Amino acid sequence: TPDDLKTSTLIPEDRPYAGWLYGGIGLVSVTGDRLDNVELDVGVIGSASFAEDVQKTWHGWFGFQRPNGWDNQLKNELGILLSYERKWRRWARFKALGLDSDITPHVGVNLGNVLTQGAVGFIARIGGDLSRHYDYGPPRIRPSLPGSDYFVSDGGFSWYVFFGAEGRGVLHSIFLDGNTFRDSHSVDKKPLVGDVQGGIAFIVGPVRLAYTHVFRTKEFGSQDDTDQWGAFSISARF
Repeated sequence: TPDDLKTSTLIPEDRPYAGWLYGGIGLVSVTGDRLDNVELDVGVIGSASFAEDVQKTWHGWFGFQRPNGWDNQLKNELGILLSYERKWRRWARFKALGLDSDITPHVGVNLGNVLTQGAVGFIARIGGDLSRHYDYGPPRIRPSLPGSDYFVSDGGFSWYVFFGAEGRGVLHSIFLDGNTFRDSHSVDKKPLVGDVQGGIAFIVGPVRLAYTHVFRTKEFGSQDDTDQWGAFSISARF
């Protein structure tokens, strides 16, 4: 949504109101310290995503500013996104401190009317005995640094802090370029975007809890400032 939630009329110089409701199916292949992930997401952008209802309800519960410009949101459109990512893990141990660390470079590509881009980056982790679980970082909603829904734990307790960075070359984003087949609000997107993130994760038995804080460079030409936000995630293995 735009920064100015009070205004009910269209704000041409800010991003469109938009939401995406989707479901996805993915395949994960683990070979040694390499992970390959293919995922297909299918859903809907526009009023059928119920993003307006979700945001207004959430803001009402917590006393935030009511968003008044949803009449200007993107029109309904089927959204399809095919994603591929490859990650390589490299290990190191700080024996004196009893801590483990690893660094995981990655490359990825996303294709679809929702998002078309290429990405390269890394995530580094430091924690207590990382060998007790198999984990590539907490999952995130795209576009973002990749994590993984897939993880393996020995059933005990472990933790780690993480830091990462990613650069993306963006050919298309429906959330900035607007609807694919119909006229709609759009802004002049930037072709190169970067993220820096940090956070902490805890694995307790079959459950992973994580907090991630993200800093993102400007995504379009008329954007006043960079963005930052926090995200909580819960993953369960069963």
